[in-house]
Amino acid sequence: MTKRAPPKGSSRPAAPVIRSTVEFARYVGLARTTVSRVLNGQPGLKSKTIARVQRAMEETGFTPNAYALHLKGKRTATVGICMESLLTATAVLKAAGLQRRLRERGFASLIEILEPGGSQRVIRHFLSLRVDAVIFLGHFVEEEITQRLRELATHATPHLVIDQLGIAGANTVALDRARGMRELMEHLLKLGHRSFGLLGITGTARSVRDRVAGIETALSARGLTFGSATRSLDPLHARENDFEYGRALASSFVREKDLPSAFVALNDDIAIGALHGLQDAGVKIPQEASVAGFNNQDICLMPAPQLTTVDQQIQATVDGAAGILLEQIGRALPSRPHLLMIEPLLVVRDSTGPAPR
Repeated sequence: MTKRAPPKGSSRPAAPVIRSTVEFARYVGLARTTVSRVLNGQPGLKSKTIARVQRAMEETGFTPNAYALHLKGKRTATVGICMESLLTATAVLKAAGLQRRLRERGFASLIEILEPGGSQRVIRHFLSLRVDAVIFLGHFVEEEITQRLRELATHATPHLVIDQLGIAGANTVALDRARGMRELMEHLLKLGHRSFGLLGITGTARSVRDRVAGIETALSARGLTFGSATRSLDPLHARENDFEYGRALASSFVREKDLPSAFVALNDDIAIGALHGLQDAGVKIPQEASVAGFNNQDICLMPAPQLTTVDQQIQATVDGAAGILLEQIGRALPSRPHLLMIEPLLVVRDSTGPAPR
């Protein structure tokens, strides 16, 4: 054992730097087996013995070696989280909420940003650390994640996929995006809108296809077709910054004849960019055109008028995800995958109004 320097101006002797359970037991003045039983949470110990060990841990800052726990076959109380990105507010809020829920149950979190093609390295690293479970948060290459799930199953490591539907055999918690978009379109259709500009809703990603399905369902119920009622100018602009992308799309729509009476965006950032682009061109919102987003971020309250949008129900997602994951840890893997669909919430504000005559 070595000595720490005492706090400046303190008369208290320096606490030793302890690097092993043997040194810690010697410091506490108890048998190593007794100390190990306290550290491992085993029953049958006197309360004063537990308090004595805990007090010594506070004095010295001693922490049991997690790798030693691995060798003994004990759980590490750690969950690995693979994220698509830290650049979206909703992803960060979900990750923060998950960390908080897991921490409340005594689990630490390790976060890795998963780049295409890099998932195998990350998962093998997590497995080498003997994490108790792995979470995939965001949208990934489906074939790649499917392979990683097979590896986790081989090691009997529980998993959970958040946000991405359609991965075979995956325990999944996801927002019902099709329903959210359907309810938003029904709101606009009830206001008399029959022509819609779609902003950023193109591509083959599952999250986009779900939105398109919701739009088609709402239009079909009114006897309208997707092709005749919607327009998209997405290919005209590169999507690098969502605010500027939305502004540029709105400007292109203004230059065309027959401006759509309502605009529906992939997310709130694109919607607010479009709202400003329309206003810059002299279009009154919502008197001459309605604008709606998706996600219900705090920024929806910043423009004038405030933005109508679809709330992702992040707290419900976090609570549901934590419940499913914690139920798996320490148990045999389920024979059938869990699927929890989160119901979205339409939030109507002043950016949408009756269609102009």
